[in-house]
Amino acid sequence: MNPMDELRAARPAHLGDGPVDDRTRTAELARAMATPRPEAGRRRRSRPVWGLGLAGAAAAAVTAVAVVMSGGGATPTTPRAPDSERVVASAGATRVTLSARDVLLAAAEKAGAQAEGSGDWWHSVTVSRNLYAAKSGGYLVVDRARDEGWTPAATGGDQWARGRRLGAEPATEADRRVWEQAGSPSEIEVVVPGKGGRAKLALSTSEGKASTSHTPLVDGDKVFWLGKNVTMKDLRTLPSDPGELKKWLMASYAGHGTESSSEEMSGDAWLFRVSVGLIMDMPVTPEVRGAAFRMLAELDDVKVTAGVTDAEGRQGTAVSMEERYDKGGVSENRLVFDEATGRALAHEYVVVEPGGLQAGFEPGAVWSSTALIEAGWTDDRP
Repeated sequence: MNPMDELRAARPAHLGDGPVDDRTRTAELARAMATPRPEAGRRRRSRPVWGLGLAGAAAAAVTAVAVVMSGGGATPTTPRAPDSERVVASAGATRVTLSARDVLLAAAEKAGAQAEGSGDWWHSVTVSRNLYAAKSGGYLVVDRARDEGWTPAATGGDQWARGRRLGAEPATEADRRVWEQAGSPSEIEVVVPGKGGRAKLALSTSEGKASTSHTPLVDGDKVFWLGKNVTMKDLRTLPSDPGELKKWLMASYAGHGTESSSEEMSGDAWLFRVSVGLIMDMPVTPEVRGAAFRMLAELDDVKVTAGVTDAEGRQGTAVSMEERYDKGGVSENRLVFDEATGRALAHEYVVVEPGGLQAGFEPGAVWSSTALIEAGWTDDRP
């Protein structure tokens, strides 16, 4: 099974079964990362989810008083402090500066202290959003979908998925005014930058019907992809030492991105991309989530940004790393988490330098995001 077939099998039903263009491939990359990969010649459809999970951070006994950068798709308009630092105040109002490493180590403490929970199924609910430019009219459109997945704790069962399109809508109020001036079309034709130029895609503004599906676990026991196909036992027994965890993950690194045919990628960028899936909603122990944050704290180019608002309107802090694409453009791959609760909020791609897959978008635009609504163990069957 080649990478394009893997991505096509993992993509939401509302996007159809046609060829996957480059931009859609990148936007849905984490869905494929969270899906076990069948052996050659065996194509199985897997649940359409990003590799999301629970994680978070909070600096002990401090309260943030300075916003580094505003999120939610708008270009920052407030003065920016260094992205690798956060200014905080203690109870005595003494201002101190926390480095990205400090914030991530505090995140590790919160993540490691989360309740474990129990159940027969690992259950997650996400809402994904992708940004497009309308073919005519000069406005932007956000297409939305809700996905729910159940992964069995026991081997030999099925993974279950439930998905529903939530409909497309203008990205901002300004975009809505332009859309209304165009007659408020119920179907919006958008353009998708890709290999052969600009492909077309028609998006409905109406909600779709929910659909439920299930598929046997790959090889009877593979549940997620984490650099390689992994079992529930693999995930539950990952090392909680950050050095050992990094060694375990990097054993699957081959010098390129998370697809075998993708562009070259540094080890740190690859490790960050894979670790987001582990932290967000894979059924690992809290101690392993904590170890993942400690591991990221040692990366040279990782950044922490405060005052980020996700697409669901929730404010949090982001840890991120830039990704540069062969076809042009630079994105910030970021994980947004809630410091107060220590749980993940969203996984986002933000435009840093427009170009390639992000052509036509302004710096600061969130062009692909998945908001985590809930994740955890349950005894409730799909």
